[in-house]
Amino acid sequence: MTILSLNAGSSSIKFALFSMTEGEPLRLGHGKIEEIGIAPSLVVWGADEAVTLEHRWEHTALTHEELLGDLLEALENRLGSGLEAVGHRIVHGGEQFSAPVRIDEGVLSILSSLSPLAPLHQPHNLAAVRAVARHRPSLPQVACFDTAFHHGQPHVASRVAVPRKLGEQGVRRYGFHGISYAYIARRLAELDPVTSTGRVIVAHLGNGASLCAMNGGRSIESTMGFTALDGLVMGTRCGSIDPGILIYLMQQGMSLGAVEHMLYSESGLLGLSGVSSDMRTLLASHDLAAAEAVELFVYRIVTQAGALAASLAGLDAFVFTGGIGENAAQIREQVATGLHWLGAGLDPSANERGDFLISTPESRIKLMVLPTDEERMIAIDTQAILRAKRS
Repeated sequence: MTILSLNAGSSSIKFALFSMTEGEPLRLGHGKIEEIGIAPSLVVWGADEAVTLEHRWEHTALTHEELLGDLLEALENRLGSGLEAVGHRIVHGGEQFSAPVRIDEGVLSILSSLSPLAPLHQPHNLAAVRAVARHRPSLPQVACFDTAFHHGQPHVASRVAVPRKLGEQGVRRYGFHGISYAYIARRLAELDPVTSTGRVIVAHLGNGASLCAMNGGRSIESTMGFTALDGLVMGTRCGSIDPGILIYLMQQGMSLGAVEHMLYSESGLLGLSGVSSDMRTLLASHDLAAAEAVELFVYRIVTQAGALAASLAGLDAFVFTGGIGENAAQIREQVATGLHWLGAGLDPSANERGDFLISTPESRIKLMVLPTDEERMIAIDTQAILRAKRS
């Protein structure tokens, strides 16, 4: 069984190709299409991480649908046969979907109605579904949700203190990055079974960032809520903010659209620093505003980790993942320093190397670095859906 995992964004499409076996999926290759709408280009890496295909399109106005058609054809030419299924990252599954599901018109209609809850992601996720359906109408497609992992949280963790009728209409805390957290929970159980059964905070730190409190590998609490704006400071998103600020801005004449654009695209590290949304750039900068942006990024991680530790009634381990979590030793060091009150002790050499275990033997909580693999998790879930249908 050959499965394509797709993660479609506004200006890029990331993908990975897997051959499914009885054990772990075998990654055949991965790649991305970037600068969609500007100068679209494709690069594909093989299983050995060597570049196997590069292509740049002459026409800059190509749509996601046209580019996905070319991608499907290119991948099938490499395989020598057709794909058997496509699994998609879908950011929002609402209250209806607590697990991956085979996509049909009914499912697609429900997911479309959720687009206002994830305006930066959901429309592009679903555009990829529609494009694949047009090019390969008989190809099974599976939706894997960033919200699904958090569906089992205690009721009190998902409530919002607004009029009850709004809660009954779906205004609640959902949580996101669930595909990543599901993979980390699975991987941690393989690498450290004892720790995985305990109280763990996982920090998914990248352009989007959040924390998840897990007990026995299940989500108990998370920093993201009704939308992916909530919680930590992110690349261009504000994180937690006093709603009164938004009321004030609109009273001063700022339009709803302008407020939305500011919160999603002009805030976070970019807005604070005025330099960049990229953590690598900020860490290399000597600009005071860049340093202040990094300081607030770490401060929010540490303070919200304290809240999540309270939800777990203690803490056994803290896991770093995501682009920043896996690669920025300086950020890990600063977070570990902030968690010293919880008994965290960092091994500087292990941290610099990015080892799996970066805490000292004396540390009361384990500090870990564990790369996430959302594409692999999508492939695993897609295979499970197809096998269940065949059985």
